[in-house]
Amino acid sequence: MKTRVLFNLIVRRYGLWIAALMIVLVTVWVVRSRRPDALDWQFVRAFGIRLPMRYGIHGIDVSRHNDRIDWARVRQMEADGVRLQFVFIKATEGATLADKHFEKNWREAKKSAMRRGAYHFYHPTRDPLKQADNFIRNVDLSTGDFAPVVDFEVVNGQSDETIVNGLRLWLETIEAHYNIRPIIYTNGNLYRRYIKGNLDEYPLWIADYSAKHLRSYNADKLYLWQHNQSGWVQGIRGQVDFNVFVMDEDRMQDICL
Repeated sequence: MKTRVLFNLIVRRYGLWIAALMIVLVTVWVVRSRRPDALDWQFVRAFGIRLPMRYGIHGIDVSRHNDRIDWARVRQMEADGVRLQFVFIKATEGATLADKHFEKNWREAKKSAMRRGAYHFYHPTRDPLKQADNFIRNVDLSTGDFAPVVDFEVVNGQSDETIVNGLRLWLETIEAHYNIRPIIYTNGNLYRRYIKGNLDEYPLWIADYSAKHLRSYNADKLYLWQHNQSGWVQGIRGQVDFNVFVMDEDRMQDICL
Protein backbone atom coordinates (compact mmCIF):
# COMPACT_ATOMS: atom_id res chain seq x y z
CA MET A 1 0.00 0.00 0.00
CA LYS A 2 2.77 2.45 0.92
CA THR A 3 4.52 1.70 -2.37
CA ARG A 4 1.36 2.45 -4.37
CA VAL A 5 0.80 5.74 -2.57
CA LEU A 6 4.43 6.75 -3.17
CA PHE A 7 4.13 5.89 -6.87
CA ASN A 8 0.95 7.98 -7.22
CA LEU A 9 2.63 10.95 -5.54
CA ILE A 10 5.58 10.70 -7.92
CA VAL A 11 3.25 10.47 -10.94
CA ARG A 12 1.33 13.60 -9.87
CA ARG A 13 4.49 15.57 -9.28
CA TYR A 14 6.78 14.40 -12.09
CA GLY A 15 4.62 12.66 -14.67
CA LEU A 16 4.25 8.99 -15.64
CA TRP A 17 7.47 8.53 -17.62
CA ILE A 18 9.67 10.21 -15.03
CA ALA A 19 7.95 8.22 -12.30
CA ALA A 20 8.54 4.97 -14.17
CA LEU A 21 12.20 5.83 -14.68
CA MET A 22 12.62 6.66 -11.01
CA ILE A 23 11.00 3.36 -10.00
CA VAL A 24 13.36 1.44 -12.31
CA LEU A 25 16.39 3.22 -10.88
CA VAL A 26 15.27 2.54 -7.32
CA THR A 27 14.66 -1.12 -8.15
CA VAL A 28 18.14 -1.46 -9.65
CA TRP A 29 19.67 0.17 -6.58
CA VAL A 30 17.79 -2.19 -4.23
CA VAL A 31 18.82 -5.26 -6.22
CA ARG A 32 22.46 -4.17 -6.37
CA SER A 33 22.49 -3.37 -2.67
CA ARG A 34 21.37 -6.93 -1.97
CA ARG A 35 23.84 -8.58 -4.29
CA PRO A 36 26.51 -10.56 -2.47
CA ASP A 37 29.39 -8.49 -3.88
CA ALA A 38 30.63 -8.19 -0.31
CA LEU A 39 30.20 -11.97 -0.10
CA ASP A 40 28.73 -11.70 3.40
CA TRP A 41 32.15 -11.56 5.05
CA GLN A 42 32.12 -12.61 8.69
CA PHE A 43 35.05 -12.67 11.07
CA VAL A 44 35.26 -16.10 12.70
CA ARG A 45 37.45 -15.81 15.76
CA ALA A 46 38.35 -19.51 15.95
CA PHE A 47 39.79 -19.41 12.42
CA GLY A 48 41.32 -15.96 12.91
CA ILE A 49 40.08 -14.60 9.57
CA ARG A 50 37.01 -13.35 7.75
CA LEU A 51 35.11 -15.98 5.79
CA PRO A 52 32.85 -15.34 2.76
CA MET A 53 29.68 -16.80 4.28
CA ARG A 54 27.81 -16.61 1.00
CA TYR A 55 29.44 -19.97 0.26
CA GLY A 56 28.68 -23.07 2.30
CA ILE A 57 31.57 -25.41 1.50
CA HIS A 58 34.86 -24.38 3.11
CA GLY A 59 38.25 -26.08 2.98
CA ILE A 60 42.01 -25.71 3.24
CA ASP A 61 45.21 -26.71 1.45
CA VAL A 62 48.37 -27.99 3.11
CA SER A 63 51.93 -29.09 2.42
CA ARG A 64 55.06 -30.08 4.33
CA HIS A 65 55.28 -26.48 5.53
CA ASN A 66 52.35 -27.25 7.83
CA ASP A 67 54.42 -30.01 9.46
CA ARG A 68 52.64 -32.90 11.19
CA ILE A 69 48.87 -32.56 11.19
CA ASP A 70 46.35 -33.96 13.68
CA TRP A 71 43.59 -34.77 11.21
CA ALA A 72 41.05 -35.84 13.82
CA ARG A 73 41.22 -32.37 15.39
CA VAL A 74 41.00 -30.71 11.98
CA ARG A 75 37.82 -32.57 11.13
CA GLN A 76 36.25 -31.95 14.54
CA MET A 77 36.77 -28.21 14.43
CA GLU A 78 33.61 -26.17 13.95
CA ALA A 79 33.02 -22.47 14.55
CA ASP A 80 30.05 -20.22 13.78
CA GLY A 81 28.46 -23.08 11.86
CA VAL A 82 31.51 -23.58 9.63
CA ARG A 83 33.15 -26.99 9.41
CA LEU A 84 36.03 -27.71 7.05
CA GLN A 85 34.83 -30.16 4.41
CA PHE A 86 37.72 -30.54 1.98
CA VAL A 87 41.50 -30.35 1.73
CA PHE A 88 44.06 -30.15 -1.06
CA ILE A 89 47.40 -31.74 -0.23
CA LYS A 90 50.72 -31.09 -1.93
CA ALA A 91 51.98 -34.29 -3.52
CA THR A 92 54.87 -33.43 -5.84
CA GLU A 93 57.04 -30.66 -7.25
CA GLY A 94 59.04 -30.51 -10.46
CA ALA A 95 60.34 -33.70 -12.04
CA THR A 96 61.58 -35.55 -8.96
CA LEU A 97 60.43 -34.07 -5.66
CA ALA A 98 57.68 -35.56 -3.50
CA ASP A 99 56.28 -33.89 -0.39
CA LYS A 100 57.58 -35.79 2.62
CA HIS A 101 54.25 -35.63 4.45
CA PHE A 102 52.03 -36.45 1.47
CA GLU A 103 51.47 -40.16 2.06
CA LYS A 104 50.45 -39.68 5.68
CA ASN A 105 48.35 -36.59 4.95
CA TRP A 106 46.64 -38.35 2.07
CA ARG A 107 45.81 -41.40 4.16
CA GLU A 108 44.72 -39.51 7.28
CA ALA A 109 42.60 -36.99 5.39
CA LYS A 110 40.53 -39.86 4.01
CA LYS A 111 40.16 -41.40 7.46
CA SER A 112 38.85 -38.09 8.75
CA ALA A 113 36.15 -38.15 6.06
CA MET A 114 37.30 -34.94 4.39
CA ARG A 115 37.07 -34.77 0.62
CA ARG A 116 40.68 -34.73 -0.55
CA GLY A 117 42.66 -33.57 -3.56
CA ALA A 118 46.34 -33.72 -4.55
CA TYR A 119 48.36 -31.01 -6.27
CA HIS A 120 51.63 -30.69 -8.16
CA PHE A 121 53.82 -27.57 -7.97
CA TYR A 122 54.75 -26.87 -11.60
CA HIS A 123 58.16 -25.56 -12.72
CA PRO A 124 58.21 -24.20 -16.31
CA THR A 125 61.95 -24.98 -16.58
CA ARG A 126 61.37 -28.71 -16.03
CA ASP A 127 60.18 -31.29 -18.59
CA PRO A 128 56.34 -31.33 -18.41
CA LEU A 129 56.19 -35.07 -19.15
CA LYS A 130 58.63 -35.88 -16.36
CA GLN A 131 56.63 -33.65 -14.01
CA ALA A 132 53.42 -35.45 -14.95
CA ASP A 133 55.12 -38.80 -14.42
CA ASN A 134 56.32 -37.66 -11.00
CA PHE A 135 52.73 -36.94 -9.97
CA ILE A 136 51.40 -40.17 -11.44
CA ARG A 137 54.02 -42.26 -9.61
CA ASN A 138 53.07 -40.75 -6.27
CA VAL A 139 49.31 -40.25 -6.41
CA ASP A 140 46.59 -42.89 -6.56
CA LEU A 141 43.12 -41.38 -6.74
CA SER A 142 39.86 -42.97 -5.58
CA THR A 143 36.21 -42.32 -6.35
CA GLY A 144 35.18 -39.08 -4.66
CA ASP A 145 38.64 -37.51 -4.73
CA PHE A 146 39.15 -34.19 -6.48
CA ALA A 147 40.70 -34.13 -9.92
CA PRO A 148 44.49 -33.60 -9.97
CA VAL A 149 45.64 -30.00 -9.60
CA VAL A 150 48.53 -28.20 -11.26
CA ASP A 151 49.83 -25.41 -9.01
CA PHE A 152 51.06 -22.71 -11.40
CA GLU A 153 52.76 -19.91 -9.46
CA VAL A 154 56.16 -19.26 -11.10
CA VAL A 155 57.35 -18.49 -14.63
CA ASN A 156 61.14 -18.78 -14.07
CA GLY A 157 61.91 -16.43 -16.94
CA GLN A 158 60.35 -18.67 -19.58
CA SER A 159 58.54 -17.41 -22.67
CA ASP A 160 54.77 -17.27 -22.82
CA GLU A 161 54.74 -19.98 -25.47
CA THR A 162 56.94 -22.31 -23.42
CA ILE A 163 54.75 -21.86 -20.35
CA VAL A 164 51.41 -22.37 -22.09
CA ASN A 165 52.59 -25.35 -24.15
CA GLY A 166 54.24 -26.96 -21.15
CA LEU A 167 51.16 -26.58 -18.99
CA ARG A 168 48.98 -27.99 -21.74
CA LEU A 169 51.23 -31.04 -22.10
CA TRP A 170 51.15 -31.68 -18.35
CA LEU A 171 47.38 -31.28 -18.25
CA GLU A 172 46.74 -33.54 -21.24
CA THR A 173 49.06 -36.24 -19.88
CA ILE A 174 47.39 -36.19 -16.48
CA GLU A 175 43.90 -36.23 -18.02
CA ALA A 176 44.76 -39.24 -20.15
CA HIS A 177 46.00 -41.16 -17.10
CA TYR A 178 43.25 -40.33 -14.58
CA ASN A 179 40.43 -39.93 -17.10
CA ILE A 180 39.33 -36.59 -15.69
CA ARG A 181 40.18 -33.02 -16.64
CA PRO A 182 42.69 -31.53 -14.14
CA ILE A 183 42.21 -28.30 -12.21
CA ILE A 184 44.44 -25.26 -12.69
CA TYR A 185 45.44 -23.35 -9.54
CA THR A 186 46.95 -19.91 -10.10
CA ASN A 187 46.70 -16.24 -9.13
CA GLY A 188 44.90 -13.43 -10.91
CA ASN A 189 47.91 -12.02 -12.76
CA LEU A 190 49.08 -15.37 -14.12
CA TYR A 191 45.52 -16.31 -15.02
CA ARG A 192 45.07 -13.21 -17.15
CA ARG A 193 48.44 -13.57 -18.89
CA TYR A 194 48.69 -17.32 -19.48
CA ILE A 195 45.46 -19.19 -18.77
CA LYS A 196 42.71 -16.93 -20.09
CA GLY A 197 42.28 -17.47 -23.80
CA ASN A 198 44.68 -20.43 -23.83
CA LEU A 199 43.49 -23.03 -21.35
CA ASP A 200 39.91 -21.94 -20.71
CA GLU A 201 38.53 -25.46 -20.92
CA TYR A 202 40.07 -26.46 -17.58
CA PRO A 203 38.43 -25.99 -14.16
CA LEU A 204 39.91 -23.05 -12.30
CA TRP A 205 41.02 -22.59 -8.70
CA ILE A 206 42.01 -18.97 -8.18
CA ALA A 207 44.10 -17.42 -5.41
CA ASP A 208 42.91 -13.85 -4.91
CA TYR A 209 43.17 -12.30 -1.45
CA SER A 210 41.80 -8.89 -2.37
CA ALA A 211 38.68 -9.81 -4.32
CA LYS A 212 35.37 -8.32 -3.27
CA HIS A 213 33.75 -10.35 -6.00
CA LEU A 214 34.92 -12.83 -8.62
CA ARG A 215 33.42 -11.38 -11.80
CA SER A 216 36.81 -10.97 -13.50
CA TYR A 217 37.20 -14.74 -13.82
CA ASN A 218 35.46 -17.23 -16.09
CA ALA A 219 32.28 -17.98 -14.14
CA ASP A 220 31.68 -21.20 -16.07
CA LYS A 221 35.00 -22.68 -14.97
CA LEU A 222 35.73 -21.08 -11.60
CA TYR A 223 35.10 -23.73 -8.95
CA LEU A 224 37.45 -22.90 -6.10
CA TRP A 225 38.65 -19.69 -4.51
CA GLN A 226 41.63 -19.37 -2.15
CA HIS A 227 40.65 -16.20 -0.32
CA ASN A 228 43.09 -16.13 2.60
CA GLN A 229 46.49 -17.56 3.49
CA SER A 230 46.54 -16.62 7.16
CA GLY A 231 43.91 -18.77 8.83
CA TRP A 232 44.23 -20.97 11.90
CA VAL A 233 42.99 -24.53 12.30
CA GLN A 234 43.19 -26.70 15.40
CA GLY A 235 45.53 -29.63 14.78
CA ILE A 236 47.73 -27.66 12.36
CA ARG A 237 50.76 -25.59 13.32
CA GLY A 238 51.14 -22.19 11.78
CA GLN A 239 48.96 -20.37 9.30
CA VAL A 240 46.78 -22.18 6.79
CA ASP A 241 45.39 -21.34 3.33
CA PHE A 242 41.58 -21.13 3.29
CA ASN A 243 39.37 -21.90 0.29
CA VAL A 244 35.72 -22.09 -0.66
CA PHE A 245 33.80 -23.95 -3.34
CA VAL A 246 32.04 -21.22 -5.32
CA MET A 247 29.71 -23.25 -7.54
CA ASP A 248 26.37 -24.69 -6.51
CA GLU A 249 26.87 -27.74 -4.31
CA ASP A 250 25.62 -30.15 -6.99
CA ARG A 251 28.47 -29.01 -9.27
CA MET A 252 31.07 -30.55 -6.94
CA GLN A 253 30.93 -33.76 -8.96
CA ASP A 254 32.19 -31.85 -12.02
CA ILE A 255 35.69 -31.86 -10.53
CA CYS A 256 35.69 -35.16 -8.65
CA LEU A 257 36.31 -38.73 -9.72
